[in-house]
Amino acid sequence: MTGFVTSLWRHPIKSHGREAVQQATFTPGQTMPGDRIWAVAHEQSKADGSEWVPCANFSRGAKAPQLMAVTCKLMDSGRIILSHPDCPDLEFDPASDTQTFLDWVKPLMPADRAASARLVRVSGRGMTDADFPSVTLCNMASHRAVERQIGQDLSIHRWRGNVWFDQVPEWQELDWVGREVQIGEAVFRVIEPTTRCLATTANPDTGIRDADTLGALSHWGHQDFSVQAEVIQGGQLSVGDKVTLL
Repeated sequence: MTGFVTSLWRHPIKSHGREAVQQATFTPGQTMPGDRIWAVAHEQSKADGSEWVPCANFSRGAKAPQLMAVTCKLMDSGRIILSHPDCPDLEFDPASDTQTFLDWVKPLMPADRAASARLVRVSGRGMTDADFPSVTLCNMASHRAVERQIGQDLSIHRWRGNVWFDQVPEWQELDWVGREVQIGEAVFRVIEPTTRCLATTANPDTGIRDADTLGALSHWGHQDFSVQAEVIQGGQLSVGDKVTLL
């Protein structure tokens, strides 16, 4: 089985924007470079950056669908530019301009949800949903299968994946759990499928919930899309690279 990489995506602030890259250099035991460096703890969270904590501690698309429409650019300086169709662009330093960010994101948060309170980061790893430093591998064929089931075109950004590939049969990636896959120079061990939530029902262009993605997934008897993998051999990965199950 050989596929190829169609796109690479990082999310510098968890649930607050996406950015395409053409290549990335992966390190064993680490997340994708620049992915989930920061996370937004809400006012009821005890997250302080001292350790990894589950996603329920953070502001995210499952509770605030407008966040799904945020895009971003991570600059070499560490500053981030955020964009949203209903807000002016914001350039800020997440290490020092927390209040500037909180003021910008406040209109995107539902009034009946815990408000965003602070930006946190954990030294040495990205704040992915998995309790290990994970990289999300996504199959375009499986995405097209969901589109057919739901009867409408869907943006791949509903799934907030890192590595997208094609020419692999639909849902075959779910059988990779416990296996190793080489993508470019890097080798990944697939640990578990990614169980999905309400975030995927929101349109990444508008932030409005408009598709029953979870209902569509239930057609196959699960709520999974994509797989979570760990890097076991480092190296560069680029758009167009081969994807080979070892």
